[in-house]
Amino acid sequence: MSRPIARVLTLLELLQSGGIRTVAELADRLDVDKRTVRRYVDHLIDLDVPVESVRGRYGGYRLASGYRMPPLMLSDDEALAVLLGLVAGQRAGLMTTTGTASETAAAKVRRVLPERLGRRLDAVLDSLAFTAPPGESAAPETAVLLSIADAVRHHRPISIRYTAADGRRSERTLHPYGLVAHSGRWYVTGADPVIGEDRTFRLDRIAGARTLPGSFEPPAGLDPAERVLSGLATAPYRHEVTLRVQGTAEQIRARLPASVAIVEELPSASSLDSETKRWSRVELRAERLDWLPAVLASLDRPFVIERPDELRDLVMALASRLANSARRSPPRV
Repeated sequence: MSRPIARVLTLLELLQSGGIRTVAELADRLDVDKRTVRRYVDHLIDLDVPVESVRGRYGGYRLASGYRMPPLMLSDDEALAVLLGLVAGQRAGLMTTTGTASETAAAKVRRVLPERLGRRLDAVLDSLAFTAPPGESAAPETAVLLSIADAVRHHRPISIRYTAADGRRSERTLHPYGLVAHSGRWYVTGADPVIGEDRTFRLDRIAGARTLPGSFEPPAGLDPAERVLSGLATAPYRHEVTLRVQGTAEQIRARLPASVAIVEELPSASSLDSETKRWSRVELRAERLDWLPAVLASLDRPFVIERPDELRDLVMALASRLANSARRSPPRV
């Protein structure tokens, strides 16, 4: 491919990335002068590519809205990034109810790649392993996801039809702050203006989302992911557990992450105390307790159970089973 043609195609790729590109920016990216940029733009127009000229201080060039892209052209790095993103999203459960979309999209990308590059990417994907995400994935409706994402970006209130975990249905008004993907599920967090409280909803339980008139201003310094994780950790469950564990918050969160437990480091008796002498208070809520003794054992740190007594019994039962197994002699062959 001759150098001028390659630069014309590079110009097209830059314009396809969206927005207005100034002549100075394009000249710098293409390593040519401004006059040559205008000549390359004329080449694209001769090929019926609808390049628009935008006048003014921040003017430049852009593609006309709705322009259909020509056949896909990807470098090795771009092709690998696209396919890995599609595969990782599917394996992590981050997909919509049209679950085959990622598979068909990956197949379309694979079909237009050169055979040499296709074989190399197949080798990567065949040798790649993904750890299973915790819990089962739950896919939202595509229309719901797109509508809420648009409302988040433009700070628009929305009306959602929601089905709670107990089957109760309701219609809510929400000022959405952000979308969060966690453990194979999608969440939206925001404010309910009717009750004046922040709420978090699972997208797979939303049957429909409709943008409402008006706008809102989200709180400054908001972190939607932190809100969702803290909400999951404090959600009402059957058991409320309080522990004291010897260790720092960072050490404890390696086994009890923010979505599971709230960890607060307690004041140490002396500023000279080492990390091994520090204690932290751990609070969590759980529907079942049978998984917790093994997690506490894996921490390999001293701990005190403040509540409930049922957890104390489960820990002692696990310790007894481990001790009995350790005393067993191997069978004679």
